[in-house]
Amino acid sequence: MAKLGEGDSRWIVKDRADGTNVHNWHWSEKDCLQWSKNRLAQLLENLTVLDHESLSIKITTLEKIEGEAYVNIRKGKVIPGYEISLTVAWSGETKEPPTGVAEGTLHFPYIADENANEDPEIRVSVKDKGPVAEKLRLAFVEQGKPVVLTQVRKYVEHMTAGGPAKDELESKLSQSKPSPAPAPMPVSEGPAKPVKKVVPAKEGFKTIKMTEKFNCRARDIYEVLMDENRWKGFTQSSAKISREIGGEFSLFDGAVMGVNQDLQQDRLIVQKWRFGSWPDGLFSTVTIAFEESEVGITVVKLIQTDVPEEDRFGNATVVENTERGWRELIFHKIRAVFGYGI
Repeated sequence: MAKLGEGDSRWIVKDRADGTNVHNWHWSEKDCLQWSKNRLAQLLENLTVLDHESLSIKITTLEKIEGEAYVNIRKGKVIPGYEISLTVAWSGETKEPPTGVAEGTLHFPYIADENANEDPEIRVSVKDKGPVAEKLRLAFVEQGKPVVLTQVRKYVEHMTAGGPAKDELESKLSQSKPSPAPAPMPVSEGPAKPVKKVVPAKEGFKTIKMTEKFNCRARDIYEVLMDENRWKGFTQSSAKISREIGGEFSLFDGAVMGVNQDLQQDRLIVQKWRFGSWPDGLFSTVTIAFEESEVGITVVKLIQTDVPEEDRFGNATVVENTERGWRELIFHKIRAVFGYGI
């Protein structure tokens, strides 16, 4: 078995000289944030929300989109991920007293793959106060939201299907279909040469990258991850956590274990980290950086390298399960207390 910090060569996939990711077998990731902005602009800009005898409202422009959107492809399987906030501008006109025009914004604070089956929250606001603006705002809230949500669902469905990566994947798969084998060439008589059987290389290790935003101080997140009692309170699971460099930790009733490599209070955590179900001797490296972009707003950046694609039992969902565990069992539970970033 490999020593701590050393990869087992049996698990490492050698890169092809031409850089080709054949059949998208290896893990690949496509950034879809710009595509998401373009797609949502197509769906929402110039959209007529209401057009009654008494008033009319339409979306004018997509003002801002923030967050992350990506599609991972592994062994031909499309795995989308997105957490975005969206702001669009709208304008309206009342045709019955009080008559006039008004403008405002429509804000979606959180559109994410974790609530793909639920309608996201919508906040409707106006730029100027007055009876006209309030009349239009109430009409938007009471009658216009379903129209906008229908368009947002189209984006969610498109992302779930793979977004821009879906067509690319289908194109690559069609191009990779083998062509008919040529007719065999005459072979001169002579002793047959043994045919060397080519065994495909076993899948190796992957890297997980995540960025999360929280409405709290950096020290709050740091303490949740490094204090046993707080960890238990937030994750509802037992843990033993050393706060010393070189000290060991055990999380989720012993399912995860490792050793602290570097600890910088409220700034950085670096750990050797593994699941008990991984092959003996295999450790990934987890690096968690804390950035307090402004007082009360903390951005957490996680990079986990050398994650094996298969566990000791041959299950090939290690990468997906590890990333899902960080999101759903740790970060989302912490966010439920501290709130979403803005």
